[in-house]
Amino acid sequence: MAKITIRKSLLIGCLMLFFIPSFAQKFTVSGTIKDSSTGEDLIGASVVLKDSAGVGTVTNIYGFYSFTLPKGNYQLSYQFVGFEPQVKQVNLTANQSINVELTPAMLQLKAVEITAEAADENVTSTRMGIEKIDVKQIESIPVLFGERDVLKTMQLLPGVKGAGEGSSGFYVRGGGLDQNLILLDEAPVYSPSHLLGFFSVFNSDALKDVTLYKGATPAEYGGRASSVMDIRMKDGNSKKLAVSGGIGVIASRLTIEAPIVKDKGSFMISGRRTYADLFLKLSSDSTLNTTSLYFYDLNLKANYNIGKKDRIYLSGYLGSDVFGFGESFGINWGNQTATLRWNHIFNEKLFSNTSAIYSKYAYAFEFGADDDGISIESFIQDYNLKQDFTYYLNNNNTLKFGGNAIYHTFESGNIVAGDSSGFSSATADPRNALETALYVQNEQKVNGLISLNYGLRYSWFANLGEGYLNEYDETGVVTASDTFSTNQIMNSYTGFEPRISAKIQLGPSSSIKTGYNRNYQYLHQISNSTSSVPTDLWTPSTNNIKPQIADQVSIGLFKNLKKNSYELSVETYYKWMQNLAEYRTGSDVFQSNDIE
Repeated sequence: MAKITIRKSLLIGCLMLFFIPSFAQKFTVSGTIKDSSTGEDLIGASVVLKDSAGVGTVTNIYGFYSFTLPKGNYQLSYQFVGFEPQVKQVNLTANQSINVELTPAMLQLKAVEITAEAADENVTSTRMGIEKIDVKQIESIPVLFGERDVLKTMQLLPGVKGAGEGSSGFYVRGGGLDQNLILLDEAPVYSPSHLLGFFSVFNSDALKDVTLYKGATPAEYGGRASSVMDIRMKDGNSKKLAVSGGIGVIASRLTIEAPIVKDKGSFMISGRRTYADLFLKLSSDSTLNTTSLYFYDLNLKANYNIGKKDRIYLSGYLGSDVFGFGESFGINWGNQTATLRWNHIFNEKLFSNTSAIYSKYAYAFEFGADDDGISIESFIQDYNLKQDFTYYLNNNNTLKFGGNAIYHTFESGNIVAGDSSGFSSATADPRNALETALYVQNEQKVNGLISLNYGLRYSWFANLGEGYLNEYDETGVVTASDTFSTNQIMNSYTGFEPRISAKIQLGPSSSIKTGYNRNYQYLHQISNSTSSVPTDLWTPSTNNIKPQIADQVSIGLFKNLKKNSYELSVETYYKWMQNLAEYRTGSDVFQSNDIE
């Protein structure tokens, strides 16, 4: 009995020694990091435990961070490249909220280079196939007529190819023009071009952050087969009134930022317009002085802190192109977006973002005017509800999960005819669809050498009535047809989309990264041209048009030289795609109820 008791005591003692570290009391420091001069959130700012070997965290896209440590006294260093670091002495005996404002670095003796990320971010991060554009750097790139253009700049990057002269469309790693998801404050932009592609719809004065995902796409994004371009607008200066602008060869722009209540809320208004049509009106030629030829952009954003744990944002975009010859002919096209967001901090570890999003792209041809006129119109419209959570499980695991639901409406071509036009009005059958998704992903630091980012996205897509679905033979003749009532599910598709990327640190200045991702795309752009034009149509997947599926694997070597002065990367990928759309010779897709 004595021997058994001694053994039990030894076993209990060993277990206690093993589990004591796990029971060590831990607390969390959380908060936001901002620019002290403007009040803008700093995306990717670092919080580092001083005198440690890289123990720390970074802020999310809303400037929020969370960092868990055992009870004790610490020095936390708050850092962002181009800003003066701050060190906070923290006596961690309970959960604490610490908000920090960093001051931009002053110019002393030598130039201070301001970049959008840490100097060794390309080596230490698990992400690959990602390009970030510093909006300020766009100013140094030669552009057409002096208009800075984020999409033209993006086309200069590896793995990205422009669709040709006079086009803002682009191909990413062999994908199609319609396989790029372009988001402006989370709202999809279906046609990013002005003046038939010579300029994009994005006014650089209104932008804060631009990120392009070419591979290993995080699970929070979906809906396109090749890439995601995530663009964020400025929040506005919450410290003081700031006005900027410029007069270019073909366009002028003006941006106004100011506090709503200092340090609690702000707004930003940015506008741009061309004025070639104003000079045409000075001509004595009646053909020229009645010509309309211009485009405009209007970006709006406001945010307000309604408490220590809640912040709301309201942003929108309105842009259009107008081209016409008096009352004889005209064409206009444009985008509209609106995003209402609510950030809520449940506690020091759980961060929530809820978004209600609206997006519409429409175009119209007009011939004649009033009762003698005829108009041809088409549009795609989305209503989107999106919920994202970030849970800072511990310093080695950051969990993201959420979902969204999008209600799509497609009108492929309506004819509105005046009473005296000699034509009859006609309406193409509208199509409605519901696209939903759930996702979960985790960013994990396995040890000092290996880091992982893995997740799974589940998507579900359905066509909704009122409407009908046809079946066709090989020659395109209808062989069967089913009719459906309002909001009845006509057909549906589902798909699991795994995403994973890994980093193996080879040394302080080099690493190997690898990744795999699958993407489902349920929307298709129907075009009879090799580049995007305003009259391209969008159509949902149906029983005949299958969802596009793209799989991509990639591997790369990343190395920095001379203390991060030079970056060297070699990355290769293999992509295979299924269910790509093809066209019959001489096909006419306009106002076609039988696109399939």
